[in-house]
Amino acid sequence: MSGLMEMVLAAVPLLILLASLLLGHYPGAEAIVRLSERIARSGRSRPSTSEPRPAPPRFHAASGGLLIAFRLAQRPPPLPA
Repeated sequence: MSGLMEMVLAAVPLLILLASLLLGHYPGAEAIVRLSERIARSGRSRPSTSEPRPAPPRFHAASGGLLIAFRLAQRPPPLPA
């Protein structure tokens, strides 16, 4: 009997969440809206500095995967056995 009671108690939060979603209420939606508004406000109110931004690099170093791909692409096909 106690095993069944533990399973029911463990499933209660899931059932409450499922019921609220079925009723059209999304828990945490208000918090997400407030957070997005705060981020949008902070992005606009940032004062621009008189210092220019550094230029992006003109050349990028090849990554490890790209180096391996180039090395494998230059290798001739294997000899027939």
